[in-house]
Amino acid sequence: MLVGRKVTVLGAGIAGLAAARALALHGARVTVYEQSDAIREVGAGLQISPNGMRVLRALGLAEGLAALAPRGEAVELIDGPSGARVARMSLARGEYRFVHRGALIALLAEGARAAGVQFRFLQEIDRVLLGAHPPRFVTAQGAEIEAEVLIGADGLHSRLRAALNGAAMPFFTHQVAWRAVIAAAPDAAPVAQVFMGQGRHLVSYPLGRGLRNIVAVEERRRWVEESWNLRDDPMTLRAAFREFCPKVRGWLASVEEPMLWGLFRHPVAVRWHGHDAAIMGDAAHPTLPFLAQGAVMALEDAWVLADRLARHETTGAAFAAYKAARAPRCARLVEAANANARNYHLSGLRRTIAHAVLRAASALAPDALLNRFDWVHGHDATEGAGG
Repeated sequence: MLVGRKVTVLGAGIAGLAAARALALHGARVTVYEQSDAIREVGAGLQISPNGMRVLRALGLAEGLAALAPRGEAVELIDGPSGARVARMSLARGEYRFVHRGALIALLAEGARAAGVQFRFLQEIDRVLLGAHPPRFVTAQGAEIEAEVLIGADGLHSRLRAALNGAAMPFFTHQVAWRAVIAAAPDAAPVAQVFMGQGRHLVSYPLGRGLRNIVAVEERRRWVEESWNLRDDPMTLRAAFREFCPKVRGWLASVEEPMLWGLFRHPVAVRWHGHDAAIMGDAAHPTLPFLAQGAVMALEDAWVLADRLARHETTGAAFAAYKAARAPRCARLVEAANANARNYHLSGLRRTIAHAVLRAASALAPDALLNRFDWVHGHDATEGAGG
């Protein structure tokens, strides 16, 4: 049902680019509108778990990613101050990749162009107008553009989400996160390490090509803007982790210009679609970065959205089937990420007990810790016929 249909996608991030390629592979004529002057991404690293790799394989991009990104061997939980390992989870049972966000964006953009997707840059969207057929959007320059089918992959501050649901009221979690990329040792093992401390934690893993990713989170009362482009003083980051082990302090000594953003909890959207328009990715279900699933959720959305549009005779039926397939899973993933934030920052007796339990589980039943996430990583969004 998509062959020859005109589909407009707002946003050239991971969600928008993956959706654009998936839609184009089904025969749609896809145009992506992006506010920047080119496709670029200033972010740091990402973990792509097996459920994300299944989508990339279905999109024909898994081999391209494998050439760019090291395959993860394990996840280690480490006591931040002492540097002692608390638990180790092998990743041998599935394909996990560590990749720079910019490299994934470039791969998806190349794939979209190869599938015939067209791009319109310097197109900042001011508002989306729904209720009349077809949907329309207005750019900051004043142009009003109609779309046969409109997909909102325009992130946390989505104009299409606002048109469907009204203004959102995000909740500041009183946590902030820094992200940075530094040089990696040539022999760095492809292991994701989580250094846990009271009220803070730091995650690091190599990205290949001589780079190491760092994401550090601290609890604080002072409000911080929810922006991916706010730069911070590296001394502030180092001070926040001054009690951590020498390995962490050594990495942070190499950070020259960390990016800082406030972590906000957004509600999962109530309305995902209407009037031949639908939202996906962060526009529909923003998540905190504590389950490493934000990018993967966007990839899953992209495949399911294109699949349902290809299988159903009407846009309304397709979008309803897309939401039915995705909303319960995404809500559960968001809640699991919220819970992980608390688990990493324990203190006192609770911390001592939790670490003892983790050490015992890691020694006696090493697969049990990762098995808890089988519902996450074992999911295959590409499997079976559309609902």
